[in-house]
Amino acid sequence: MQTDRTRIAIIGTAKRASYLYAPLLRWLPDVDLVAVWGRSDGSARRLGETLGVPAYTDLDRLKRETAPEIGIVTVSYGANGEVGLMAVEAGLHVLLETPVAHELEEADRIIEAAQSRAVKVEVAEQFHRRPMEALKLQLIRTGLFGRVHSSFNDFAGHGYHGVSVMRSYLGFDAVSVRVSGAVEEYPLVAGKAETQEHGTVWFEGGRLGFYHWTNVGYSSPLRWWRSSRFLAERGMGITVGVGPHVEERLTLLSEDGEAPRFITVERKWERVDGGALTALIAHTGDSDIPVVRWDNPFLSAVQGHGPQWHDDEIGVAGCIMSLVSAVRNETAPTYGPCQARLDQEIVLAIRASSDNGGSPVDLPFGREG
Repeated sequence: MQTDRTRIAIIGTAKRASYLYAPLLRWLPDVDLVAVWGRSDGSARRLGETLGVPAYTDLDRLKRETAPEIGIVTVSYGANGEVGLMAVEAGLHVLLETPVAHELEEADRIIEAAQSRAVKVEVAEQFHRRPMEALKLQLIRTGLFGRVHSSFNDFAGHGYHGVSVMRSYLGFDAVSVRVSGAVEEYPLVAGKAETQEHGTVWFEGGRLGFYHWTNVGYSSPLRWWRSSRFLAERGMGITVGVGPHVEERLTLLSEDGEAPRFITVERKWERVDGGALTALIAHTGDSDIPVVRWDNPFLSAVQGHGPQWHDDEIGVAGCIMSLVSAVRNETAPTYGPCQARLDQEIVLAIRASSDNGGSPVDLPFGREG
């Protein structure tokens, strides 16, 4: 097992490079930011000066002079797949932002290039790694809820994010077989418009996934609802909320079978009045598994000497450390490019079904262009 510090370069100069990835790399254990790369000399130099590391526009030179093992690709939305493939072809283990690529053919080229060069690719799909989502997945894995029959994304995330949230409750190993979709545009006040996307996904064994999104879901108070749900043989879970303020309602069946038994979720902090999040604890009311606990894996060993760690930072840090651990231990990342490709594949299939009047589209699915 490799135990040395892991050297990481940031590939790209998008905003997340300085406000998200660089701080996380300072906080995470045994990793070092050693360089940055940008398309233009000016943007690369400015980022390098801000972060205190050398800047390059030549990726081969960056590799020779700073010897990173991992590249974190953070570029403009449309360039993600192109630059990700370039980093993989340069022989770096790569963390890609979402989506892994916009077209499935581009995703396939990235996956094939990584396999042929024996490098690892992780994708920064952080939603299922956020603390509350991670705790819910732990609860499902205990078997307390039994088999999850159906799963819903009701505006909890867009596109591949929303599909990933929906799939996570069924298990990322659940095999999707068919998709139908509807995409429509509607007028809004003040001359604006929205595009709604709705999809139904059939999985092997008769399980179902439902996906709903609107393109103004992040930007307009007209669409304030945020929810994800799962329905299982022994209970259910539902997230309800307004904007970013959500509440979890997780229930099992009471012993007499006449009422829901609510699971109480407790947040633990470094101090009674705040500090960093230390743990989430689910009090289930079940005599065999009374407590299910999620612990913050990034908490500072010395109380009060680390960052506050908001939920999204924990999620993205989990993506980074999934790749770091895979490189150190010669294992696979915990999510990976094939899962990310499937999330994007389902989104494209929903849109293709809508284009064909809602006719179901069988998976696997490919789209030219």
